[in-house]
Amino acid sequence: MTTRLVAPGDAAELAALLAANRDFLAPWEPFRTEEYFTAEGQRTYLEDVLRQTAAGVTLPHVIVEDGRIVGRITLSGIARGPFLSASLGYWVAQSANGRGVASAAVARMIRVAFDELGLHRVEAGTLVHNAASQRVLERNGFKRFGLAPRYLRINGEWRDHVLLQLLAE
Repeated sequence: MTTRLVAPGDAAELAALLAANRDFLAPWEPFRTEEYFTAEGQRTYLEDVLRQTAAGVTLPHVIVEDGRIVGRITLSGIARGPFLSASLGYWVAQSANGRGVASAAVARMIRVAFDELGLHRVEAGTLVHNAASQRVLERNGFKRFGLAPRYLRINGEWRDHVLLQLLAE
């Protein structure tokens, strides 16, 4: 397993993967329009996220296993100055779930955040009942530091999230 910066040419493969995993990901994701699951929708999404990458506020990677994309992992809200922080978000396809792929991808992005970007802190939030994602983060050294009521709108509903962080110390 490896990660690499997402590229515009990934749009069709990502669209197919997202469409195939739509029901699997729905309980954990924001509401998505039908267009999001198409190659054109992913091209539009990737153009936007790559503009944010050029501005230095987002770093989107795809998770690759055996030459195929099996998920996405992103550092977003990258802040410089005295904060030196970012938020981490990720998903993996159902076929990659439960096999250590997410844990390895998180470990890789931690190295990117701390060693390449020089950040001090990475934060992640999970739905309160998403024990599997919490385990992925905790295996990588993240510590719980709070609960954010009605933090994100997931699948059409404002949902509480457990907040975890990892410091570069």
